[in-house]
Formats: sequence, structure tokens, C-alpha cells
Amino acid sequence: MKTDCQLCPYISDAALKLAACDLHQLSDNHIVVSFKKGDSIIKQGTYSTNVIFLRKGLVKIHITGPYSEQIVKLAKPPTYLGLPTTVGDKINQYSITALEDTEVCFIDMTTFKDLLKTNDEFAFEIIRSLCRYEIDSFCRCANRIQKQTRGNLAEVLLDMSATIFESDTFTIPLSQSEVGNLIDTSRESVSRMLSEFEKDGIIRMQGRQITITNKRSLELVSQNG
Repeated sequence: MKTDCQLCPYISDAALKLAACDLHQLSDNHIVVSFKKGDSIIKQGTYSTNVIFLRKGLVKIHITGPYSEQIVKLAKPPTYLGLPTTVGDKINQYSITALEDTEVCFIDMTTFKDLLKTNDEFAFEIIRSLCRYEIDSFCRCANRIQKQTRGNLAEVLLDMSATIFESDTFTIPLSQSEVGNLIDTSRESVSRMLSEFEKDGIIRMQGRQITITNKRSLELVSQNG
């Protein structure tokens, strides 16, 4: 399905810098594809000929390492996915899987590169987003290594609340095993720590639904963990 980028409610900050003629070119050279929860959007090691823009839904980015799969982060719209490897290597260096019903735009690579070359403001916004992604990756890596598991779990819950769902009540889109993978611990440890947080009055749980009832305490656990 093709859409008119000028009328798109999910348009990126970078695309807002484009002139009407460039947006028309972008409209003619992309396709919107829908994915169901659990569907693979891109697979590590496959050849890529498109830039991917996440317009609706929620995804996880994960890498298969020497011994096992590692979840790197969750991503919500609007954002470009896979730019560092798509534009650079043309080989996808990680996989992306839908965590809920999701829509992405597959943008023709040649068209995207032409827009980068001919539109300074568009290119600058793309560079800014790549810089933010790199800084975020560095911070996540440092936090994951230096914090204890309680601190890492608290940070994940705060990030889901503030960044992903923008609410103190949300449904965790990952299983406890996947949360454990995200913070490098076991499912059993995640279950135990969640129970401890609930017992301490920091959160309230109902299945996968979490309500943060004492955000300040959770922030202290994240900071001191």
C-alpha cells in the first residue's frame, strides 16, 4: 500500500524538512506493510535494499551473538529502523520483530540516498537521529554493565513508563524471560524482583500489567542499583 507522505500523520522530523516535490518523490518510492505481533520485519544477515520507517506499533531489536540471542532495545514510532547497517553495510546486522500489530514504510534505498545528497536539512536530521541512537546505546551499555540487576530492571520499567507507553500503567510487551534477556539475568530473577517491588509498594501487578505506584522509590532503585 502506498500513502501520500504530505498527508501522513506519522511523518518523521527529517521528512518535514523536505519540499513538496521531494515528498512527492518519497510517496512514489515507498510502500506501507503491516505486520502482526511476532512477525519478523527484518532478519539478521539478510541483504537490505530498503530503508525502514516505523510508523505504527512497537518492535524489539535483537542480535544473535556467538552463543545466544540478545535483545538490544525496544523501539516505538515514529523512527527509522536499521539505518546504521542499511545505509552502511547493506547487510542487516540485527533482527527486528513486531511486539504488537505494526506498520512500517519500506523506502527505496536509492531514493533515500538521493534525498540525503540533495537536502541538507533532511540529511542533518537523519544524522541527529543517528547520534541520539549512538549515545543512547553507549548509556545503555554502561548502565547494564555497572548496575545490579535490580537497578537494571527498575530502569527498564521507568523507560517503558516514560518513553514507550507514556503512562504509569502499562502492559509489559515482553515475557519475563525476554525481560531477563534484556537485562542479562534469568526469568526467575525477574519474577523475584517484580514480586519484591510489589511487596515494597513500588509497583502493582496484574498479570503482565504493571502500575508504578511509587515512582520516586523506583527511580532511587534505578539510580543506586
